[in-house]
Amino acid sequence: MPTDEEACEAVEALVGAVEAGGDIFDALDTVRPLHPKDNTFPGEVFVRLAADALEEGGVSRERPISEEGLVDRYLPECKFRGRDNHKIRYAVLAGAAVHGGVELDLLEEVANWSTDDFWSYAGLAAAAWARAVADQRGIALPALSARLRARAGAGKAAHQ
Repeated sequence: MPTDEEACEAVEALVGAVEAGGDIFDALDTVRPLHPKDNTFPGEVFVRLAADALEEGGVSRERPISEEGLVDRYLPECKFRGRDNHKIRYAVLAGAAVHGGVELDLLEEVANWSTDDFWSYAGLAAAAWARAVADQRGIALPALSARLRARAGAGKAAHQ
């Protein structure tokens, strides 16, 4: 079972790359050894990170951010085709759903993927949402990153 420390390590790698404008794929390569085979970790951590980014941006029904064009605009380093489009869309919407209070059945969805890569799509989706929130809400990436790290640390403390 993955540890709280591994969850924090995964968050730090991804948030650090987003904050620095670094290569998201390098960050995911750093996280890859933390991913247990046939497990959604750290996908669920990244889904919560996306939800936290939306929360930090004050995203709500009254103050929405559009999902339309999100991937093209905020993940320009990625090109998705075929089933990959379904996977990134699911991961993007999963973060929004969790932000809205929906508990997802990740295993039910990803079992149909016939791959063990949900965690990486969730990481890409979290990066996209964080970039979108920073851009559209005028929050400096270092400030947003600090708040996301604090939330991840608070989540760790709540589990202890």
